[in-house]
Amino acid sequence: MTTLTLVCGKNGALRSCKASGHADYAAKGYDIVCAAVTILIRTAMQTLSETDGVVFHADAVERGFLAFEVAAASEEKVERLICMADFLEHGFSSLQSEYPQFVKLQKQILD
Repeated sequence: MTTLTLVCGKNGALRSCKASGHADYAAKGYDIVCAAVTILIRTAMQTLSETDGVVFHADAVERGFLAFEVAAASEEKVERLICMADFLEHGFSSLQSEYPQFVKLQKQILD
């Protein structure tokens, strides 16, 4: 199972995102659930990397683990981080609804 952890501030702004584990929906290289999780997170990371005023750190040290954390963001970029959190939450929720035995979403709200 892939466990997805989405951490946001009280204002809804994205703080961090982590995917760990393998969905095991299909064989390595053919797993559409893992592919969907990967493309959602990579799209978020690519978007943030091209956003001036946002600093984040990514971690993909091993297969089956992908994470990033927003280290700093200018006040003007808070709306973008809120939108990114919504994007990820909707995508992950959709996967969890369709593949509940392969995906588990955990959301945390921090002060």
